[in-house]
Amino acid sequence: MSAPLDKPQVVSHSQKSLNYSLFDSKWIPCSAKFVCLGSSCRGTGLMQIYELQHGGIKLVKETEKTKPIKCGTFGASSLQQRHLATGDFDGNLHVWNLEAPDVPVYSVKAHKEIVNAVDGVGGLGIGDGAPEIVTGSRDGTVKVWDPRQKDTPVANMEPVEGETKRDCWTVAFGHAFNDQDRCVCAGYDNGDIKLFDLRNMSVRWEKNIKNGVCSVEFDRKDIQMNKLVATSLEGKFHVFDMRTEHPTKGFASVSEKAHKSTVWQVRHLPQNRDIFMTAGGAGNLHLWKYEYPAKRSEMDGDGEERGVAGTLNLLQNVTLSTQPISSLDWSPDKQGLCVCSSFDQCVRVLIVTKLNRVRSGWGAAVDGRTAPASLGCEQSLQSETPHQTSDQ
Repeated sequence: MSAPLDKPQVVSHSQKSLNYSLFDSKWIPCSAKFVCLGSSCRGTGLMQIYELQHGGIKLVKETEKTKPIKCGTFGASSLQQRHLATGDFDGNLHVWNLEAPDVPVYSVKAHKEIVNAVDGVGGLGIGDGAPEIVTGSRDGTVKVWDPRQKDTPVANMEPVEGETKRDCWTVAFGHAFNDQDRCVCAGYDNGDIKLFDLRNMSVRWEKNIKNGVCSVEFDRKDIQMNKLVATSLEGKFHVFDMRTEHPTKGFASVSEKAHKSTVWQVRHLPQNRDIFMTAGGAGNLHLWKYEYPAKRSEMDGDGEERGVAGTLNLLQNVTLSTQPISSLDWSPDKQGLCVCSSFDQCVRVLIVTKLNRVRSGWGAAVDGRTAPASLGCEQSLQSETPHQTSDQ
């Protein structure tokens, strides 16, 4: 990977300027389509479905909602239904059938204020156990919802009486490797990271990284906790090794200050959990590879086992815009294909090449899964159909 031409390249496949504020964009599983979520100039919510056609982006369907839509996930839906769960500015959680998006198939008043973040697990063949959705809000609460259960959350994590309520900016599921175990990680505006154990209904671990936490994500949801990436204000992000927890020092971590501004998002490559992309406030993307240490744990002077953090290797970086890139999502079906949106009201489809040439590290087969070979994203996507992308 030393020669410049051997490194992955970030290629802009196509882009489209829109006439509303974009907050999130998600690939629709098993298809060449993605959905954009945002707010119109009238203060209403917009949900648009686009498809890659003939080298460009074509609008397939558009639906307007009463409240601006902040975030979305397909994580709790089956591959057959592909229902989209969204959180809006009025604190509502809706689940939509994109084939008939006029009326939600599930709706609940989840929070008193804006839903900042949402994540799902138990769907798409990822993670054991029931399908669940987690929401984080400005009201300081983190709630877990089962779409099969109306009105009442299955878990509610909120500050104790008398404690200051902090704005929850990001949430993520993890540790869903069997029917009983499941964790939720939440990041807050004061720099707090809290790891909630849903099996024991307790706070398993917490840490403050001094700057507001913009995005958290486990490298995979459906295995025992392996790595957690947390991004923050002022251009810094942290990678925690979640396999070994020291009684007093917690999890080992490595931090990097790469972007010169806020790191808005982190997203791991679905086909290789050691590769991830960070999106910055200066309109740039950085592609990273986590390198495992020779030993992931060691004994300290007191005879306690502690983790050993690895190192980070910057594979590539590219500047796409002058405005922050607010959302990023990898295609689960085509390795290297991703969609991102930014505050310049533009959505971009990108192709990251040569990812199959990046050597997998020590942890690539820890959970018995290996990264598949590239599916040829460098080639033209115009002939792609939903059936052609579902064979992986």
